[in-house]
Amino acid sequence: MSKEFEIAREFEVDAPPEEVWDAITSGTGGWLWPMEFEPRQGGAGPFGSTLTNWDPPHRLTSLVEDVEGISQQTLNQIDETIEPRDDGRRSWMRYVHSGIFVEDWDNQYDGASKHTDFYLHTLREYVTHFAGRPVAFSTFDGPGASMASDAFAAVGRALGLADDTAGGARVRAQGPGGEVLDAVVDYRDPYFIGLRTDNALIRFFGRNHWGAPVGISVHDFAADADAKRNETAWQGWLNGVFGSQD
Repeated sequence: MSKEFEIAREFEVDAPPEEVWDAITSGTGGWLWPMEFEPRQGGAGPFGSTLTNWDPPHRLTSLVEDVEGISQQTLNQIDETIEPRDDGRRSWMRYVHSGIFVEDWDNQYDGASKHTDFYLHTLREYVTHFAGRPVAFSTFDGPGASMASDAFAAVGRALGLADDTAGGARVRAQGPGGEVLDAVVDYRDPYFIGLRTDNALIRFFGRNHWGAPVGISVHDFAADADAKRNETAWQGWLNGVFGSQD
């Protein structure tokens, strides 16, 4: 049954409004996925949306009534407001995601809400550590076995993280091909893991909790970054965690 939803978050960012604006418009591959905006009121936005507010660097609103490729949702709106703090050295942001889910409402809302927290955390990590740097972005899912109820725990173990390794810990994580990653665990809960290295944000998504495969996104800011190489390496690592040859 169709039902409206709203997910609202307010937070501060250790960057001026202009940098936050660039991150949510031209720098989305650094923390979410690459998106294009036609930079004007009424312009075209991602997923067939229309920009009902385009007021740099203060407010961005995109609205779509028929979401492309998402059967569980009809109306979708993202509204982002940015205000300066500390004489423009910092920013306050209000993020509101609203719309209509047409089926499986509780599961859809829970997943969207928890993903919002992780994505907005990654936004802050990007703006703080990598703002404006070119990025090679790749994202992919694990095999069918990664949909099991305990699948995401296996990801943490494969990375070499102890059960009590918490956000803020510096670790030597086990990456593809035996590579050891000197990293900070910048985010960890039962649903997501975020690793930050000197040149990358690597995000692990426990989407098995919502009936989908585990996923990985790699935002690589190194000078020699190669999105396809990262995908091949990490896809092989993920398949190996679940004993798949796919």
